[in-house]
Amino acid sequence: MTFLSYLISGVSLGSIYAIIALGYTMVYGIAKMLNFAHGDVIMVGAYISFCTTSYLGLSPFISVLFSIIVCTALGIVVERLAYKPLRKAPSLAVLITAIGVSYFLQNAALLIWGSSPKTFSSVVGNWSLKLFDGELTISGVTIVTVLACIVIMIALTLFTTKTKTGTAMRAVSEDKGAAQLMGISVNSTISITFAIGSGLAAIAGVLLCSAYPTLMPTTGSMPGIKAFTAAVFGGIGSIPGAMLGGILLGIIEIFAKAYISTQLSDAVVFAMLILVLIVKPDGLLGKHINEKV
Repeated sequence: MTFLSYLISGVSLGSIYAIIALGYTMVYGIAKMLNFAHGDVIMVGAYISFCTTSYLGLSPFISVLFSIIVCTALGIVVERLAYKPLRKAPSLAVLITAIGVSYFLQNAALLIWGSSPKTFSSVVGNWSLKLFDGELTISGVTIVTVLACIVIMIALTLFTTKTKTGTAMRAVSEDKGAAQLMGISVNSTISITFAIGSGLAAIAGVLLCSAYPTLMPTTGSMPGIKAFTAAVFGGIGSIPGAMLGGILLGIIEIFAKAYISTQLSDAVVFAMLILVLIVKPDGLLGKHINEKV
């Protein structure tokens, strides 16, 4: 039962990483850039939900919706102001800009909400499911997190394959120039991608702080890095790969904490990433693309 409990905890944590990784993989797959400020959008989403419930007294469901709306708008604004002018710039310039946006969001949160940690109230509640005569307890946050991850992955897969906007996203991902010649607005498509990714970050932030109820301006930093690791682990640019990578990463982290060391768990996670990339450089579900010189 202890092993099963650790496994469920790993799947729950991995589902949060997977939701964050979906934002990374969509932006990279379509815009071919790494948005390292994505982890701080998680933090902003959690703070918006916290303020909505604690200061305005609104229901948790409304707070989640409000958080998604604010983060979606934030994603569009960040893309338009910071990344759109660098559309044809070298990748290093985009990377440095992303790090700058990340620090800007962290310090803005520090000025607005202060450095003292906030206690985050779970939006799911404190209910739980007991199995095997109470020997195994699954929290409501765990159940909701796993279900949310599955629903989001299915919805994104259907969106990118069955809708006109999703077709435009795949076209821009393949060839921006050709897509523009076919009448697709590349700028609008990339903005929509950032909006979707930021909305997912808000959901991930709320679920993360519901499971680990401490909120501060640096809350999204390490989960953001691990989610990026999950996206690379599964094959960046692949939606199923992001989900698989996130869940595997969460399971590895929880088992490393339980059976190896809590201090070395992060080292184990990144060591596994290195091993996977040595064996399969494109990630578990990534596709190898030959580039013409």
